[in-house]
Amino acid sequence: MIQAHRQILVLLFTATFLLTASASESADVAKLRCGWFHNPSPQNASLVDRDGEWLISTQGGTQADGDWPEFGASQWVRTNNNYGYGCACIKLVANSESHEVTKIIFAKAKPLSACRNDRALKKPAS
Repeated sequence: MIQAHRQILVLLFTATFLLTASASESADVAKLRCGWFHNPSPQNASLVDRDGEWLISTQGGTQADGDWPEFGASQWVRTNNNYGYGCACIKLVANSESHEVTKIIFAKAKPLSACRNDRALKKPAS
């Protein structure tokens, strides 16, 4: 009887470990996301796409590894001196639950019209 309980406990532990490992792996898969790149103030940046807001950097907090997109003058809307927003596609690694970006693999600025014409995206706040 004790042996049977031990076997059940080992099976439960193994199943729990495998489920936890699978969830962690799926949360950190690289994915291409396109939407509004917001940089409202120093070290604060996020990407807002059809799935929500993806946190890239917070002042005094975490910052994803990798380079942010580079915007030309016609691709950037200034809302606070040099800070503001633009349209971008970013291949990133993020936690799907917390929406915290850990790594930017590549980032490309797009014309503002690409995001303005995407009905799934909300208009950014000025």
